[in-house]
Amino acid sequence: MGFALEEDARRVLDVLPKRFEKYGLKIHPDKTRLVEFRKPKRFGGSNGGPGSFDFLGFTHYWCKSRKGNWAVKRKTSKKRLSRALKTLREWLRKNRHIRLQEQHKTLCQKLIGHFNYYGIKGNITAIANFVDEAKRLWKKWLGRRSQRAVLTWEAMEKKLERFPLPAPRLKRSKHRSLAATCLI
Repeated sequence: MGFALEEDARRVLDVLPKRFEKYGLKIHPDKTRLVEFRKPKRFGGSNGGPGSFDFLGFTHYWCKSRKGNWAVKRKTSKKRLSRALKTLREWLRKNRHIRLQEQHKTLCQKLIGHFNYYGIKGNITAIANFVDEAKRLWKKWLGRRSQRAVLTWEAMEKKLERFPLPAPRLKRSKHRSLAATCLI
């Protein structure tokens, strides 16, 4: 929830646990906190610093728009990105010996799922980095299928021509845009 005044936020924070108890719900003390998130007075490196917060897998921060106005931007949270890469790494490690067609099909599904959630305006760099890292991990684990064979990048490029990974893309969502608007 977003509030213009800190006293309003504190008042709701005091009342909210009592209201939740009516429905048998509890507020998680580690996940509920007050964060000062107001528009900076002047341009400074607020990207990822004070005044930013993580919510639903995204880091929300202030940044200047192309027109020079302050805007709330969102990018993939570092914790979520590293968790997604760790999960992908483990899957590739465990499934490195299955057929290349099956690996490709599942890897494409995983990438498209990542695009569908994290593919929001302004987050294309993080998505492109995820795809690049997925290619690197796939090469690594394909190269470990055999003790003798070394998989070079030239050989991997040939495999990627035959089994291309989906290109990074953004997913438009009016619901996610509404959720971001309500946070401010």
